[in-house]
Amino acid sequence: MMKVFVGLLLVILVGALIFWESLLVLAVAPPVPVTAQNQEPLVMDVAKGATLHGVSERLASEGLIRSAPLFRLYAKLKGESHGLKVGEYDIPRGAGPKQILEILTSGKSRLYSITFPEGSNIFEMASALEQTKVYNGVEFLRLVRDPGFVESLIGQPESSLEGYLFPETYNYTKYTTLKELVVAMVRNFTQAYQRASEGYKGALTREQIVTMASVIEKETGAPQERPLIASVFYNRLHKGMKIQSDPTIIYGYWIETGTPLKNIRKNDITKKSPYNTYVVRALPQGPIANPGYESLRAAMFPAQSDYLYFVSRNDGTHVFTSTYQDHMKAVRDFQLNHRAREGKSWRDLNKQPLPKGS
Repeated sequence: MMKVFVGLLLVILVGALIFWESLLVLAVAPPVPVTAQNQEPLVMDVAKGATLHGVSERLASEGLIRSAPLFRLYAKLKGESHGLKVGEYDIPRGAGPKQILEILTSGKSRLYSITFPEGSNIFEMASALEQTKVYNGVEFLRLVRDPGFVESLIGQPESSLEGYLFPETYNYTKYTTLKELVVAMVRNFTQAYQRASEGYKGALTREQIVTMASVIEKETGAPQERPLIASVFYNRLHKGMKIQSDPTIIYGYWIETGTPLKNIRKNDITKKSPYNTYVVRALPQGPIANPGYESLRAAMFPAQSDYLYFVSRNDGTHVFTSTYQDHMKAVRDFQLNHRAREGKSWRDLNKQPLPKGS
């Protein structure tokens, strides 16, 4: 008899809870009907330290719920009075308290994205981050050049993380820290490098490979050309020649002044700099940009060729030659010939046929 009584009591209690919860849902339901004029969701910012009291009052003031105290009572009945997650949430107009509470406790914050093109350097990345209004470009440059932080991520002392910040699209929230974003970029680099190096048996260090890949990346936007560009640089280094890459001059100037070099002048070509490959008979001091997967692969697996020179066709592709005589002819045909430059742009790369031999 006692068991029956206890069972009946439990049924009554559960029924009462369901009844009161139903009343609460009705009491908390949004007072303002959704119309064509108020369809935009409310962006609810739940910062660190935000309370259920403050959030519920905001919801009530915005017309998403009828009663802030009743919403708090509803959250307590659901065991979520302390379940709010830090984030930025889209609350649909007309959503019921159940849906609102689920959103605020989900942790699924509003996402933004930023794309770093292949070949972006740390200065260009800083500028792009500044545009987000979430991150500070100066703080980014300070972080990626912090000796302790750099070594903690790549396991060796370097002047910066240049070359190790993998270029691709990254999602972030208002509360994703700069450090978390940079860690993700280095993690993606590590994964890409591991994939690219499968089967590599060469003697170059990772730093040398990344440096070579960064120069390759800046010299061509045509994926099929990258192994050929790599072969030219390796052939020149093997013969004791300077690789003479213009992007290395530009980067050295950027490092020295903090501003990009718009036009290379004669004194820039002859200026002593550990990055100027018209002066040093080796690779630049370190990476000059952040290479993508294809350039990393090309740096480890260059094409087999006897090419020592390449000249832009002005459309994003190049003419490759083995002798200085042939090189000068290509210079005359494509650089000194005004007609060969008219209406041409590297942006037309995808419209042009690939160069023979690539």
